[in-house]
This record gives sequence, C-alpha cells and structure tokens, in this order.
Amino acid sequence: MDKKVVLITGAAGFLGSHLCDRFISEGFKVIGMDNLITGNLKNIEHLFKLKDFEFYHHDVSNFVHVSGKLDYILHFASPASPIDYLKIPIQTLKVGSLGTHNLLGLAKAKNARMLIASTSEVYGDPLVHPQTEEYYGNVNPIGPRGVYDEAKRFQEAMTMAYHTYHGLETRIVRIFNTYGPRMRLNDGRVLPAFIGQALRGEDLTVFGEGSQTRSFCYVDDLVEGIYRLLFSDYPYPVNIGNPDEITIKEFAEEIIKLTGTDQKVTYKPLPKDDPMQRQPNIDKAREILKWEPKVNRAEGLKITYDYFKTLSDEELYSKEHNTFDEYIKK
Repeated sequence: MDKKVVLITGAAGFLGSHLCDRFISEGFKVIGMDNLITGNLKNIEHLFKLKDFEFYHHDVSNFVHVSGKLDYILHFASPASPIDYLKIPIQTLKVGSLGTHNLLGLAKAKNARMLIASTSEVYGDPLVHPQTEEYYGNVNPIGPRGVYDEAKRFQEAMTMAYHTYHGLETRIVRIFNTYGPRMRLNDGRVLPAFIGQALRGEDLTVFGEGSQTRSFCYVDDLVEGIYRLLFSDYPYPVNIGNPDEITIKEFAEEIIKLTGTDQKVTYKPLPKDDPMQRQPNIDKAREILKWEPKVNRAEGLKITYDYFKTLSDEELYSKEHNTFDEYIKK
C-alpha cells in the first residue's frame, strides 16, 4: 500500500520537529517545510537520511506547491513567542493569514485534511477561568501581542470558512503552554528563560509580582493530543494542554530547586496585555479524544533540563537566533 503523505509546516521548529518524528514513527511519508526564520535545521537533521522525509525551505506566506498526492497538512508555521512576533509583527500576521489561505487552497486542491495550530492566546487576557472552547476571549487587537492573537483568530475563522463553504476536512487545536527538548533557549518564554538564566548563573527574572499563572504541558503529551485530533471526526477547536496550574513565582522556585542553583528572583514590570491566568479546560479532549496529559511537571522538567545542559556555550550565551538576525537585517 502507498504510504500516507503529510505536509508539516514549521517543521524545523520546536513543535514541528517533534511532529515530524511522530509521523515518521507512525509510517508516514513526511514533507517538512520551513523558512527558518525561527526554526533550526538542527532539530530535524537526524531525519534527512530517511527516504520517507523531504524538506523544503519555503515561506508559506508565498504560494505553496507540493507535487504528487497529499493526505494531510499540519500548519505549524508561525513565530510563537513574544520576542519573535514583536520583532517581526507583519510576518507573523502574514503567516497566519496568507499562509493559512495558501495551505487551505492546497488542501482543497489535493483533497487533504488540514489541521491548524491555534493557541490559547486567542483567549487573550481571559475573564473566564479555566478557559473553555466556547469562550470568545478578551483580546486587544491593537496591542503589541495583537499581531499574534489576531493572526491566530483569523486563522481559525478562515479554516472554519473553508470547512463550511467548501466542505474541507479541517481540525483546530488550541495549544496551551508547552515545553520540552528543542525549545530555543533565547525565545523569551518563561521556561527556557528561567533554565537559561540558572545555567548561566544569573538571577531569574519574574515580570509583575509573579502571581500570574501558567499551565505547562510536556511536548510528547501535546503531540499525542494533536495526533488523536487529526484522526478524529471533530472539526471545531479543541484545547490541548495540561490543566496543572502554577504561579510564575512558584515556577521560578521550582526551577531553582531543579537546577540546584542559588540564584535570587528579581522582579520587573509586567509587559502590556500579558495574560494573568492561563489554564485549559480539557473536558472536550477527554471526551472526544480520550486524551489527557500523562507526564507530570517534575518528570518533564528533568528531561528538558537535561537537554538544555547539553547545549554549547555559544548556544547558552547567544542572545539571538542567527537566521532570525539575518532576516531582520534584510
């Protein structure tokens, strides 16, 4: 039998690379696509020798062509951390709008099922806690984070339009905070920031009073949820995340304990529109996908910390992503 073919955009990124691994292990032919603004080929170089993996260096905001049959598309191309999308706001908007439109058109032409990576950021700074899929959100469309939040909200709307108008098979995953090996140490998100500071012997920086909450899901759990959603019959958004909520201050203390360092915690002003609470309601995932996270935070953090300890000094002390810097200068 012919192998099923899946296109994964953002393939060289944190989540995209783990998805490539999963689909290869499940016997798929995988086509990875990435423009490498924030992705890193190091994340997928182990796949290059495989006959069932191909890579295209391409920006999906431009026309996307893939020859031959295509059964599934997973759209994970997008900057996904504040440090990225605040520096390239227009590209962030374009990959969520033009990129999504191009890929939906490709899915329609190939009669492929498409899953999009949405985000808990569609809920903005939520007034409902925990967040259910029925909550419409509290988003500032013209604030600094709006370029990412609104790109993802538009992405959902465009995907549902293709589903309802063209009858396209679509799936929408709303991803909550996720962590694990291959995260960029300098991407501005709290977990790699804390671990990086601990490894460099720096004090840990907490924004605000540290009372804001996050819920961290280990990457293998997330990938399992995404895999189950793709092969479900449910076309509406599904939250995938770990509902185990913790304050940022408590999390900083966990990292200090994990790393065995004696750094202090320092406090800086809270960035504009930074969400105060983030916790997924995963009732739908439990009911529809029979999914819930399995890896507890202590176990997942140890694996992630062991990964970060293998990084070179150049990676540990790098302030920026090389490809990203070169792109900014263009």
